[in-house]
Amino acid sequence: MSIKKKLIFFLILILSLLSLYIFYQKFFGKNIESKIKIEKDFVLEKESNYNSNVIKDVKYISKDTKGNEYIIEAEEGEIDYSDANIIFLKNVNALIKLNNSNSIKISSYFGKYNLSNYDTIFSKNVEINYLNNDITSEYLDFSFERNSMIISRQVVYSNLENILKADVVEIDIDTKDTKIFMYENKKTVNIKNKN
Repeated sequence: MSIKKKLIFFLILILSLLSLYIFYQKFFGKNIESKIKIEKDFVLEKESNYNSNVIKDVKYISKDTKGNEYIIEAEEGEIDYSDANIIFLKNVNALIKLNNSNSIKISSYFGKYNLSNYDTIFSKNVEINYLNNDITSEYLDFSFERNSMIISRQVVYSNLENILKADVVEIDIDTKDTKIFMYENKKTVNIKNKN
């Protein structure tokens, strides 16, 4: 066999092997990868469902010794592994039905609810509605034990007449006594009349 024939034979062999490899990858290689990925996804999904502590459509109703009722609902709750009395909530709505007064509505993106004492921390886009009073903030610490709501972080309080901006608003649930203040002494609470 001449060198020319050997070279042509070698090139045809390489082209044939390359064609077979491309053909195999195009029609069979992706299916194998897809099958492996699907099996991996299935296993991960199966494991996460097994270990899951997420509850959908959460609702808790509680009453304190004074007869005040507290209803809290969320789209989703996740129990804290380190403390089974703590549940982390998403898309939260709460209603505080006060025995001797009107109800207070609260909503936020996130919440942290304590099952043993009903204390709740609301965070991210917190909205509080009471009569004609609306308060927005980024953080609310509500406690039946302290009998108070401590509202902080970008607090805007508005009613029919005024708009108020402050760092912190503390409200006693029973007496409705309210403290409004700034963290720094040099800063002042900003109040604007709506009229």
